[in-house]
Amino acid sequence: MKRIALCLPMLLAACGAPHDDSYFPLAAGHRWAYDVRTEWENNLVEHEPRVLETLGRETLASGAAWRRRSDSGVDYWLKSDAGGIYRVATKSELQEEPQPDAEPRFVLKAPLVVGTSWRSSTTAYLLKRRQEFPPEIRHSHPAVTMNYRIEAMGEAVTVRAGRFENCLRIKGVAALRLFADPVVGWKDMPLVTTEWYCAGVGLVKLTREEPAESTFLSGGTLTMELVEWR
Repeated sequence: MKRIALCLPMLLAACGAPHDDSYFPLAAGHRWAYDVRTEWENNLVEHEPRVLETLGRETLASGAAWRRRSDSGVDYWLKSDAGGIYRVATKSELQEEPQPDAEPRFVLKAPLVVGTSWRSSTTAYLLKRRQEFPPEIRHSHPAVTMNYRIEAMGEAVTVRAGRFENCLRIKGVAALRLFADPVVGWKDMPLVTTEWYCAGVGLVKLTREEPAESTFLSGGTLTMELVEWR
């Protein structure tokens, strides 16, 4: 299954120390368990568990950063300052050292008000070519610019882990121009992410929509839902 990178944090205090009541806790000892449900356009449905945990503060070449680990085998390092929270490095199981990002990748930008927007790189996690190898579009289009915006504050969200109040809703929109089929020709394929972050908990729900509806391409919808956390 194609995985969405889960480096999605929130603004912390100006001193940079994580607060447990933040929208994206970074202090060591937190753990989130999710169910990742992918519904493909052929009606096939897949489920995969995903677990994230916080490992605390570490020192990189670029300075101190907060480390997160996914059971998919990827670690992330994030920093917080007056501008927001942003990712500064990643490391897969095959890499010996953290790989710094060419530039900081904002995950949530300050101020936390409706209308705050930023841009970050993404890729196609669900779109596939039906008759080519490798089928995944992400291999030929590894970096697509997505525009994010805080759309709402104070929302309530209900997931399997419970009902959570005081949540932020973030929406990301991108388009990827691909050859859909001989009739339609080239078409802008939408990539849409919606994320909900709740105070004191963090990310509780995420949806990713990548519809294709074409002869040469297939797509789907991914939903990540919190089932347990501490």
